Amino acid sequence: MSASPLSIPAPIGQLLGRLPAYPGSLMFVTGLNLALAKQLAPDVTHMLSGKKLRLRVTDAQWAFDFEWRNGRFAACKNLGPADLTISASAHDFVQLARRQEDPDTLFFNRRLAMEGDTELGLLVKNTIDAIELPVLNVERFKPAHVLAQAREHFKARLVNLKPR
Repeated sequence: MSASPLSIPAPIGQLLGRLPAYPGSLMFVTGLNLALAKQLAPDVTHMLSGKKLRLRVTDAQWAFDFEWRNGRFAACKNLGPADLTISASAHDFVQLARRQEDPDTLFFNRRLAMEGDTELGLLVKNTIDAIELPVLNVERFKPAHVLAQAREHFKARLVNLKPR
């Protein structure tokens, strides 16, 4: 898989790769459940049931392991190979989430890889393509925006704490 135009520098990726995998998987599935879980058709969830999935962010050296269990995505500690592993750089995953890049284009340019159960891979790809998702707005996650929101949140709480 060739490198994407923008990638996380190797030293930072090596540092991120040392973080424990499970907490990251837990945070990832929380977002996945909020964005996708209620939109999945019963036939899709039936096929996902019992399958171990892995999302690998190559330049960050992160891997998120999860499965479909009890009507939602759940983080799991998967020490062996997953039924399906999807790999790309952080930049390419963001491009996919923002609908600025097509998964087929990334795949044929060797910037996105799927390993494992081909039928499951096609199911995941076709399901994501069919779901109407809001476009990911990364502006909301820039530090200045996050800090401004936090500041407003704490100001509002302080006002409520002051005696009247």
